[in-house]
Amino acid sequence: MLLTVVWIAVAVLAVVVLGALAYGVLGAAGRLRRELAALDREVRPLLTEAQATAARAGQVQRPS
Repeated sequence: MLLTVVWIAVAVLAVVVLGALAYGVLGAAGRLRRELAALDREVRPLLTEAQATAARAGQVQRPS
């Protein structure tokens, strides 16, 4: 009887620990996703400007 109670307690504790780990991992993944989206919003204009500059530089060098 006591052994059954111990096993049930161990199982419940394991479920609680795994739930806490999953909650932490999913929260971290959500934060990472938001940070990457913010980085993309910040870098996208710079990338577009750099591509336009590279295209203009390529056009300037070709006629020579």
